[in-house]
Amino acid sequence: MKILQTQTLRGPNYWSICRSKLIIVRLDLEELADRPSNTIPGFYEGLVEALPILDEHFCSPGCRGGFLTRVREGTMMGHILEHVALELQTLAGMYVSFGRTRETADPGVYQVVFEYHHEEAGHYAARAALRLCQSIIDTGSYPLAELRQDLRDLRNLRTEASLGATTDALLREAERLGIPWMQLETCDLIQFGYGKYQKRVQAALTSHTNVLGVELAGNKDNTKKILAQMGVPVPLGETIYAFSELKEAIVRLGGYPIVIKPLDGNHGRGITIDIQDWEYAQVAYNRAREVSTGVIVEHFYQGRDHRILVVNHQVVAVAERVPAHVVGNGLETIAALVDRENRDPRRGVGHDNLLTLIQLDEATAEMLVSQGFTLDTILEPGQICYLRATANLSTGGIAIDRTDEIHPDNLWMAERISRIVGLDVAGIDVMTTDITKPLRAADGVILEVNAAPGLRMHLAPSQGVGRNVAAPILQMLFPPGTLKQIPIVAVTGTNGKTTTTRLIAHIFSQTYAAVGFTTTDGIYIGDRLLKKGDTTGPQSAQIILQDPTVDIAVLETARGGILRSGLAFDRCDVGVVLNVAADHLGLGDIDTIDKMAKVKAVIAEAVHTDGYAVLNADDQRVAAMAENVIGRVAYFSMDMRNQLVRSHVHRGGIAAVYNQGYLEIWHPDWIHRIERAEQVPLTLGGRAPFMIANALAGCLAAFVQGVKVEEIRSALRTFTASAQHTPGRMNLFKLGNYHALVDYAHNPSGYAALGSFVKNWPGPKIGVIGGPGDRRDEDSIELGSIAATIFDEIIVKEDEDLRGRPSGNAAYWIVQGIDRQAIAANFTVPYSICLDETVAIEWALDVAPSNALVVILPENVSRAIELIMSRNPIDNDTEPVFSSTSLPTDLPIVEHNILNGHVKLRQPANLAASVRYAPQ
Repeated sequence: MKILQTQTLRGPNYWSICRSKLIIVRLDLEELADRPSNTIPGFYEGLVEALPILDEHFCSPGCRGGFLTRVREGTMMGHILEHVALELQTLAGMYVSFGRTRETADPGVYQVVFEYHHEEAGHYAARAALRLCQSIIDTGSYPLAELRQDLRDLRNLRTEASLGATTDALLREAERLGIPWMQLETCDLIQFGYGKYQKRVQAALTSHTNVLGVELAGNKDNTKKILAQMGVPVPLGETIYAFSELKEAIVRLGGYPIVIKPLDGNHGRGITIDIQDWEYAQVAYNRAREVSTGVIVEHFYQGRDHRILVVNHQVVAVAERVPAHVVGNGLETIAALVDRENRDPRRGVGHDNLLTLIQLDEATAEMLVSQGFTLDTILEPGQICYLRATANLSTGGIAIDRTDEIHPDNLWMAERISRIVGLDVAGIDVMTTDITKPLRAADGVILEVNAAPGLRMHLAPSQGVGRNVAAPILQMLFPPGTLKQIPIVAVTGTNGKTTTTRLIAHIFSQTYAAVGFTTTDGIYIGDRLLKKGDTTGPQSAQIILQDPTVDIAVLETARGGILRSGLAFDRCDVGVVLNVAADHLGLGDIDTIDKMAKVKAVIAEAVHTDGYAVLNADDQRVAAMAENVIGRVAYFSMDMRNQLVRSHVHRGGIAAVYNQGYLEIWHPDWIHRIERAEQVPLTLGGRAPFMIANALAGCLAAFVQGVKVEEIRSALRTFTASAQHTPGRMNLFKLGNYHALVDYAHNPSGYAALGSFVKNWPGPKIGVIGGPGDRRDEDSIELGSIAATIFDEIIVKEDEDLRGRPSGNAAYWIVQGIDRQAIAANFTVPYSICLDETVAIEWALDVAPSNALVVILPENVSRAIELIMSRNPIDNDTEPVFSSTSLPTDLPIVEHNILNGHVKLRQPANLAASVRYAPQ
């Protein structure tokens, strides 16, 4: 076996709408292609020995142990690898359960799909699962040491990828509230919501956090001074910057006991408390200087350490923090007790676990000495040995919830302090003998105020009630009744995506200040181009969703992005599916139109419960998508007699219909007549049926999103199929006494749709055609066949990007289609071959007769338009003047064969001298 390819999905996808985080492994079984598991000696026994927990896996027949039953009775190795990869992650603390395995069109090659929590861990699990299965096949077992190493590696990857307990809590709460989020990896931020309604956090720092408050809290000396000025009890102390100042500072404080800590430290680093002599003070000073140049020397106050969490100037949780310690049992040494404590599953490395591992170091040794213990001391039953002076969770401390015990005066004081310092989220550290009494009555003081406080001590304290402190933070960012995200309109289909996306964006520009949209020619906000190129994937969509100026997103969503990464969003407000036809078949293991329909259906199924899926009722595969839509459905149709539309409207639905020359919106109680098609420039005077269908879809998407009919009508009248609005989409140019039309049609359905317009042209029709090199031979043949029914003369060219084909090969198959159609229909279609696209276009434009229509289907739209513009067109035109003329016969004539990818041309004697010829 070997892994051919691994890819990562991060959004709703072909395999699942709800489970967006999936790994896809393309697995070649090689010699195991025809060997199910029951034919491999000892495999079942070896697998059960290595992972007996697999007995918990359900599979057909849908009960516990179902998977192992399949293994015993015989299943393919791809299916087994799926389950092993899931179980390895689960054993490493990342519970996952979703998986799928499907054989591809390539014999013995499978797509193995399984869920992941962290990408690197998911990729590792795939490789480890392969090693495990291969080892059992080869030797009958998988060494326990290797399995343990795999699990250690997976746990390490989990730890490295974890965002921390605070961030994880915020993300879980956001998901509970239905707030979308994304990680802005370049700056370690989390974004909640989309567009102009977004909020950002970095742990407990938020979009509302005052930078001045953060600066003040970061300087403990200044914080203490301002709190003292405002009447808040704070420790006596001062800040020094040289060792020579230490002794005098201690004298001014009245002697020992004292606390020495860094001026701008955090997480308890560099703090030493209850210092009783000069020797220990020197050690403590050096420890603080390792963290900060400034050192705070304070009087030490007896009591218990508490953290008060204040969010939006309201106390939401209180916890008592107890330093790391062990309790004796009369049997074990302190070292053994520490080992036992560290085996608590809640403890781990860093801030990602509920508790942190207790480390034995120099600070521990000092604490032990101060208590008269060593690591070998055996404590009496119930006797406590403290291992740290400070009570931070990051050094192994524990938390006890005291939220319900805090005295009202202390609560009021904490909320006042948050306003004095100016923090929206503040962690206030209090030392007091009794939190149930007012601070002054219990000789308590405010030790410090922290910006971005950790939440984990409140989320899951060692004792007491856990508090959902993430909820008030998100309620502060998104108060009840406020919007959390901008509307999202997603558009997909085989043909018409870019035109429809641009039209919808144009309609929304009537009501929204900043419309962000992505297309095959670039990313736009309003009329401003942000990035040029094919931007129909999730990364481009995220640029719009992350932009804080955008009011609404209109996202062209192509097949490739869905298959490679999934969607950029979890749910959309409107999902438009225009059509499904044969294109890109054979790529990405999508080899049938039905499978392609499933890809496109992702957009419809991603519509949220209050949104609309806008579906083409004239396309059977698209109409069938309604069955899996959780939101509402609206149909569009070119046929006012469409029974699906009529029954849908009868049941209370909405539809857009082309009726008696008008674009209309139908509802059970009324009909909105939007505009006559011939008055809509996009439809080229009503002569382009597929453009009428695109206009219907665009109108309906805008209507269900709340745009008024008058605004839709106004937008339709001002949107043209021009090189500016829709480059490469039915751009018609008048060049003196003939016309040129540029369109991006590149598949059979696109050719057929274009033909519905071109066939009605009264003059000669010349086609400059080609096809992408990564399509199937039969697709290219069909392009040629369709072209032969549309044009009076054909020039076959090729793309610069041959996509793996030899030069001339794609043109060869198109010519085969032209010849086949000519034979079948018993007529002759003159054609020529010029592989260079630029030369072919210039050729056609140079020899175009009067009243001709030169239809150019280019790979490079902008270059084609530049060639036309260089000839000074009169204007983009939708109402050409027709006159009859005959087609010239002086185009290059091709000998009807292509040998070894080379085109043979012979030059007619009367060809204009200015024409350039394709290479011989």
